[in-house]
Amino acid sequence: MSTASPGTAPGAALPEHPDALWRDAAPKRSYDVVIVGGGGHGLATAHYLAKLGITDVAVVEKGWLAGGNMARNTTLIRSNYLWDESAGIYEHALKLWEGLEEDLGYPILFSQRGVLNLAHTEQDVRDSVRRVEANKLNGIDAEWLDPDEVAKVCPIVNVSDDIRYPVQGATFQPRAGIAKHDYVAWGFARRASDAGVDIIQDCEVTGFVTEGDRVTGVRTTRGDIGCGTVALCAAGHTSVLLDMLGVPAPLQSHPLQALVSELLEPVHPTIVMSNAVHVYVSQAHKGELVMGAGVDTYNGYGQRGAFHIIERQMAAAVELFPVFARAHLLRSWAGVVDVTPDASPIVGRTPYDNVFLNCGWGTGGFKATPGIGWAFADTVAHGRPHPLIAPFGLDRFVTGALVDEHGAAAVAH
Repeated sequence: MSTASPGTAPGAALPEHPDALWRDAAPKRSYDVVIVGGGGHGLATAHYLAKLGITDVAVVEKGWLAGGNMARNTTLIRSNYLWDESAGIYEHALKLWEGLEEDLGYPILFSQRGVLNLAHTEQDVRDSVRRVEANKLNGIDAEWLDPDEVAKVCPIVNVSDDIRYPVQGATFQPRAGIAKHDYVAWGFARRASDAGVDIIQDCEVTGFVTEGDRVTGVRTTRGDIGCGTVALCAAGHTSVLLDMLGVPAPLQSHPLQALVSELLEPVHPTIVMSNAVHVYVSQAHKGELVMGAGVDTYNGYGQRGAFHIIERQMAAAVELFPVFARAHLLRSWAGVVDVTPDASPIVGRTPYDNVFLNCGWGTGGFKATPGIGWAFADTVAHGRPHPLIAPFGLDRFVTGALVDEHGAAAVAH
């Protein structure tokens, strides 16, 4: 079982300053493909479209490149989901992560240190063992560990019986890990830009020009842009874009909070997640403890959340990791996530012939980045859903063929 030091990074030189990586283009009058959203998914889609030979592409971003959820996630990468549909896209993504640094020619600091999903009750144990067996059937690396084995993988976890939620075991995926989120975005942006894709920052979409069942133009704060195809990849705000198009979708936007500690020496060798006490923790390459919480229960687009969520998150972390009681909070923040009724994404066609949708990932977006970019690019290029994303179409909320991942991967968000 690999437990690489969190301070260890690939032996690559420091990346160039981001301003030198891509051309910040002015919009042309029209493009074959307009991608709305310059985050991880939008940039990955542009990169894989370019690899398919489609380069008359614009990526429009209302703020700065990868400054939305891509800049606010906790960088966790794993594929140990319960259902076949989820396992398919996340495992494909993980395999791409394993070769992404070579593909992009750029350091992303991908560190496969494994992830533990803790079980605290008998029902947790039953659910977790079931998921391990389902993972194995899908060819995904998964193990069930007893408390002593948990302590060997991560010695700082409190496995004592004398706590509120004793650790009764955990699932473990050794190939899971973390990557440097901004490096990932810069790498995709550079490769797409080098291929001829236009990346247009400070370009907010304000509406669409439609003719029948097609969109012929995208209205932006930098002028109208004609389009052959539109790909919507704006995490947290897709419902706003769909309202402009008059397309209903079962999406709710919520703040999702996280925090980091001051810089510390390497103390946390893996990633630990717990649904019962609701926190997950890793240690970044520079040394910060990165802690994620659950979504705030209210709807909103603000990039901050309620204090009691962070308070409970820190209490949970100290209970699981007593050594963290001496750490100091450096900063906290929130992203905005789209949540669907079955906690799975919406990817595929819309009622418009030339508009494709990619949204509703909740907290799963970062880990899916290369996989969904690859499959979504194939979908946009060929005008039909790739088999990996076909189960996640908008029509499933009519047919009832849901992919219910609520808590199925031992995490409720």
